Amino acid sequence: SGVDLIGVQHHHAHLASCLVDNGETGPVVGIACDGLGYGADGSLWGGEIMEVSLTGFRRLGHIQQVPLPGGAIVIREPWRMAVAWLRVTFPKGDLGDLEVVRRNAEKWTAVERLLASAVPVPRTTSVGRLFDAVAALVGVRDRVSYEGQAAIELQHAADESVTDGYPCGIAGGVVQAGDLIRAVTVDVRTGIDVGVISARFHNGLATVLGRAAVNACAATGRDTVALSGGVFQNVLLLRRVSAVLRSAGVRVLTHSRVPPNDAGISIGQVAVAAAVDRQP
Repeated sequence: SGVDLIGVQHHHAHLASCLVDNGETGPVVGIACDGLGYGADGSLWGGEIMEVSLTGFRRLGHIQQVPLPGGAIVIREPWRMAVAWLRVTFPKGDLGDLEVVRRNAEKWTAVERLLASAVPVPRTTSVGRLFDAVAALVGVRDRVSYEGQAAIELQHAADESVTDGYPCGIAGGVVQAGDLIRAVTVDVRTGIDVGVISARFHNGLATVLGRAAVNACAATGRDTVALSGGVFQNVLLLRRVSAVLRSAGVRVLTHSRVPPNDAGISIGQVAVAAAVDRQP
């Protein structure tokens, strides 16, 4: 009784925690990448380009949206995200030659039918789930024991001596991540080493995320980008996104005392609530 409730959007809280970690209040451009979080439009976000301050946020761009076949079960079964991304990228293509299809043949067709049906399926822009799809596609892991396991193992597989990356476009602020899936699939089919594919995926994703944030800086007049969300526990991706931004003359804010994953959410929520409460 007598308590005011202040709702704080999940990715706003992530980026606010990064601002607090750096002693800043914004506004800045932010890249928020994680597994899943409820978005302001009712879908599940997880790959967002935003303009943020402690008192508010504005979504400027995001990763291409795809279905989440089976809801929360995809967190434990990354191969399901491979189905979703492959069918978005190759809607009519024959995928029967891919090992990920063969390994999961018993359930693969059922998931494809679900995606083709009129049954409502949640949709997401999650970078974490994109990592899951690539990890399954290259054969790193189809099923996990804990959230993020497939992405962590994909990162560890990367050959960091590889400097080239897969090309990926941006259309209307939307990162066309299907371009990355298409390039990964080509290399899988031609037998390219997993370490090379992982590195090219990391490099391509880092480049396009950096470009999207630089575009957002140009559109808003900001010169600082904050990086937050559990995906940025991936040090390889963090370093390479930061390098892209710094090469464009952008100041980069990262975490040092507050975790970038959900362990840091609460301080972002408190900071936003306090800032909103101080407003006239």
